Amino acid sequence: MHEYAVGTMVDRELEALKREFLTEAKAKVEEIAAMTSGPRDSESLDRLAYLAHQLKGSGGSYGYARISDDAAEIEHAVEQITSGEDGDSSETTLREKTASLQSAVDSAFAELVTGH
Repeated sequence: MHEYAVGTMVDRELEALKREFLTEAKAKVEEIAAMTSGPRDSESLDRLAYLAHQLKGSGGSYGYARISDDAAEIEHAVEQITSGEDGDSSETTLREKTASLQSAVDSAFAELVTGH
């Protein structure tokens, strides 16, 4: 009985941490999405890369591979845009992966809330 109670407590704590991560991820993705449309300067590109890098690492740590993978692709696209490599293709990747990242965060959040 004691082991079950500990397992349940750990599960609840992990769920709370995942909920906190996904809430923060939603805000970060909204910021990323806002920066994908409209003009950007080097400061906003740095911020975009920073947010993507955070989501890449945290997403993987919490077991959200799709969030991590999409964020990694966003980070790479930003690096290419910053360096002047393949701008149009990188811009397309940035927009597509941002939409995919938004979907991944929404799906993970819905799964956490419903348990499915």
